[in-house]
Amino acid sequence: MSLLICGSIASDHLMSFEGRFRDSLVPEQLDKISVSFLVEDLDIRRGGVAPNMCFGLSLLGLHPVLVGAAGEDFVEYRSWLERHGVNCSHVHISDTLHTARFVCTSDTSMAQIASFYAGAMREARLIELQPIVDRAGAPDFVLIGADDPEGMLRHTRECRQRGFRFIADPSQQLAFSDGDLIRDLIDGAAYLFSNEYESHMIEAKTGWSADEVLHHVGVQITTLGADGARIMSRDAEPIEVKAVPGVRAVEPTGVGDAFRAGFLAGLEWDFGHERAAQVGCVLAAYVVETVGTQEYSFTRPQFVERLRAAYGDDAARDVGSALGLS
Repeated sequence: MSLLICGSIASDHLMSFEGRFRDSLVPEQLDKISVSFLVEDLDIRRGGVAPNMCFGLSLLGLHPVLVGAAGEDFVEYRSWLERHGVNCSHVHISDTLHTARFVCTSDTSMAQIASFYAGAMREARLIELQPIVDRAGAPDFVLIGADDPEGMLRHTRECRQRGFRFIADPSQQLAFSDGDLIRDLIDGAAYLFSNEYESHMIEAKTGWSADEVLHHVGVQITTLGADGARIMSRDAEPIEVKAVPGVRAVEPTGVGDAFRAGFLAGLEWDFGHERAAQVGCVLAAYVVETVGTQEYSFTRPQFVERLRAAYGDDAARDVGSALGLS
């Protein structure tokens, strides 16, 4: 069995603004907006939602399959991921386009303004999942993250056609998608990931109520930033998991990807939703404390002890056992 993680592959250009964006915005003039921000630093890091999730999964001892499109400049990035246990043998390499670029500025309140150059990501629509499954094995889940919209749609429809359990995670593409596309991307998903703002956007654009969204997906997981995560299921009471306490937030890029990786690891370990979300929250804490989406590290005992401090001995015992520590 395998985990197929589909989504953008990109490099991140991360900047910090020593102020608040909102102090420079005039609500009545947003239709004429023209502003610039003097930033303090620039970090160029590895990124893209799919490699970010794969990296987190690999640190937890899993071996996910990366599915996406990159340029010929992916060589060094591929080596990095493969050294960490990520299967990159199914990445589509474009002959003409560079790997995608994410350019993001964060202010002191952790608000972000970002731009994204798609580049080779546009060729994700050329990828068929079945040949990958034939080589990598039947998937436990296919996570379909933010990517070329036509590629996301192709993967989603193939999952429904072939009976692959899939996880819908449209995230950044929601802002650019209409209701018909969003409905097609999430209908029939075993899980739907979004943050709180995105969950409202899903409802507004699809015309579905919160209950109707749950009618179309098995489980909806909503990340709540510093407040943790909420899990809604059709036939169970809502679950709320608090974030890890005592986190010193440095840079938020990739935090949601880390939460997803931890949650997926929990599912692979046959944990319930609450325990899986706790794993996700701990992994997310490591990311928000660093600049870059794949610059964090920990030993397995360190991870278990941090989880113990946040969620107790039972949680630590379960995760320790899954990590081979007991």
